[in-house]
Amino acid sequence: MRIFFKIFFKTLRFILEPFILLWDKLSVPKGVERSQEEQEKIDQKTQNLSLYQFNSCPFCIKVRRQVKRQSLNIPLLDAQHNQQHREELLKGGGEVKVPCLKLVSDTGEVSWMYESNDIIQYLKDNFSG
Repeated sequence: MRIFFKIFFKTLRFILEPFILLWDKLSVPKGVERSQEEQEKIDQKTQNLSLYQFNSCPFCIKVRRQVKRQSLNIPLLDAQHNQQHREELLKGGGEVKVPCLKLVSDTGEVSWMYESNDIIQYLKDNFSG
């Protein structure tokens, strides 16, 4: 029975992935417009953030849309097809689960945030206005 579910969900993902990616490309949210000086300040604050994600993961898309909505320059790291990013996520965060926001503090302390709603709330709390 487990093999059935595995095959079923792989097939479903294979069929739906192109539609999910197309929808994501066609419905990009408009970002916040800031002065160059304000954007540079925000870019400085986001310099120590990285988002580990899969391209067609709905929760990753949700977070990426929030990043675009807030005009944040956060590197998107593909943990699905890039083995190095996958290993970094596993070693640092403890599991290959996406989306995951890697946060490096000014002191160099690294923390990992896994839940999409938590990540979105963090971005809203720290980069709005």
